[in-house]
Amino acid sequence: MAVFFDTHAHLNHSDFAREIQQVIARARAAGITKIISIGTDFASSARAIKLAEEHPDIYAVVGWHPSHVLEAPDDIRPALRELTQHPKVVALGETGLDYYRLPSSHGGTSVDDENYQHRQAKLFRQHLEVAAETGLNCVIHQRGDCFAETLTHLESFGDRVRGVFHCFASDAAAMQRVLALGSLVSFTGIVTFKNGQNVRDTVAATPLGKFMLETDCPYLAPVPYRGKRCEPAYVREISETIAQVKGCSLEELSATTCHAAQSFFPKLASP
Repeated sequence: MAVFFDTHAHLNHSDFAREIQQVIARARAAGITKIISIGTDFASSARAIKLAEEHPDIYAVVGWHPSHVLEAPDDIRPALRELTQHPKVVALGETGLDYYRLPSSHGGTSVDDENYQHRQAKLFRQHLEVAAETGLNCVIHQRGDCFAETLTHLESFGDRVRGVFHCFASDAAAMQRVLALGSLVSFTGIVTFKNGQNVRDTVAATPLGKFMLETDCPYLAPVPYRGKRCEPAYVREISETIAQVKGCSLEELSATTCHAAQSFFPKLASP
């Protein structure tokens, strides 16, 4: 069986609390040999680390999600520096920009929007600063009309920090701009959706070795599980669709995506 990694899972989500052992067992049975659990604030980052301590095939990413920026401390760098010292913390994130639901969309003002966007940019840069200090990379979230701004922030860190643009759903031109920075993209179950042809087109244009696979579970379950809770085992269905789109074998897809992950996450242990 070709093996794969789930490079972006929210195993610290409450949806998994009562059956984490079964979820991990199903992933192993499906050939998913490594899972990276993603933090969205300090509490969830701590839970991700605890899961990584308890399970040899789980690793953690620590950070503060841009959608929760108004609850974040003004300076998260000291806490991030401490969290990254853990041997199983492999990156910072998820971090970035999210303009999909600005405060003005639910009763706020344009001034509220400006403050929100400023806080997101400040928080994003703090992640990038700590990543540069520690030699780690960043798991990047970008949603809404902020792709160019997200790239600008990343570009300012030059060759010190790479990013993986997770749950990538933009076109091939955007993908090429990401790769030009030495960064990567990552694809989810959206690639299997009936209305996901745009993502399949981007997958077709993305060179092998320049992308990773993820579930973003418990969200975005692939076909035939769409509408249900997603879990790491479903990387299998994602990989099958992507192998078809790329015209490659599952074994080749396994080798290239796992190698990309090992290279991007320098603290990810070898198989």
